[in-house]
Amino acid sequence: MSNRIAPMGWNSWDCYGAAVTEDIVRQNARFMAEHLKQYGWEYVVVDIQWYEPEATTNDYHPFADVVMDSYGRLLPAVNRFPSAANGAGFAPLADYVHSLGLKFGIHIMRGIPRQAVSENTMILGTDKRAREIAKTDSICYWNTDMYGGDPEKEGAREYYDSIFALYASWGVDFIKCDDIARELPKEETELLMLSKALHECGRPMILSLSPGPALLEKAELYKQISNMWRITEDFWDRWEDLYDMFSKAEKWCTHAGAGHWPDADMLPIGPIRQVYDINNRTKFTRDEQISMLTLWSIMRSPLMIGGEMTGFDSFTMGLVTNQKILTMHADARHSHQVWL
Repeated sequence: MSNRIAPMGWNSWDCYGAAVTEDIVRQNARFMAEHLKQYGWEYVVVDIQWYEPEATTNDYHPFADVVMDSYGRLLPAVNRFPSAANGAGFAPLADYVHSLGLKFGIHIMRGIPRQAVSENTMILGTDKRAREIAKTDSICYWNTDMYGGDPEKEGAREYYDSIFALYASWGVDFIKCDDIARELPKEETELLMLSKALHECGRPMILSLSPGPALLEKAELYKQISNMWRITEDFWDRWEDLYDMFSKAEKWCTHAGAGHWPDADMLPIGPIRQVYDINNRTKFTRDEQISMLTLWSIMRSPLMIGGEMTGFDSFTMGLVTNQKILTMHADARHSHQVWL
């Protein structure tokens, strides 16, 4: 897909939270390749805590043990992603997704694992250690996995270089970086360091920034250093949140352009929250779902499906394969709200 079109794909969060497994990712990739690829859907993204062996829901285990290498770089938990065994990482899963003609993505948190700091691991290619680059007063209030990386410390940029080199070797096409979009200006220098490391790693990757709401006064910065950035907090199947998105779209739509897109978040359609109830489907009415996809397409937001695609009914399939609305998403220009 040309970079003039906002990314379209599937992300595991709405349905599986932190608990997604390799078999689930593969079954959704197969479904996308068979039924949706021809309509432009192409990204398959594994969301948060793929390195946490005991992750089971949308909730996080505080200070959980994580899987990482001797350089403090997080690795997929083999009990959840068996093909990652023997140091293979996500390469086999990415190869599978690529074999279907699709692209593969992962979620990361900014910074360095607290566990790496506790163990004081070496930083690859340097004589520095994790404690020397960690910004221990820079922490995520909703997840305990990471400390920030201190851009003023020698070795911090090298750490970011090392993780993106790893992701490039796996064949990653899309990075969703969390705990960063709304943390400006406090963490702006770390974001700049992260973005430079990604863009100089030798492999093209989409850079998606979360969570929202992003700061409107930083719109030009987001456009310069990333491809998409969240303009909202986590978006779920509540009418009041959808109604509020119209005002956000009014403010952000003029910043959408080739290679950079305000992100209205995932589409909670079809079966969602499956870690809680296998029969749980979106609470949006059909009209609300049509309004949602129409608004996202007019403002040229990325389109990331959040539901379990193998459970889509005929209405949901019709929604995500509507050629007219997807053509508008691809070809709309200079979208803005009109007052009559």
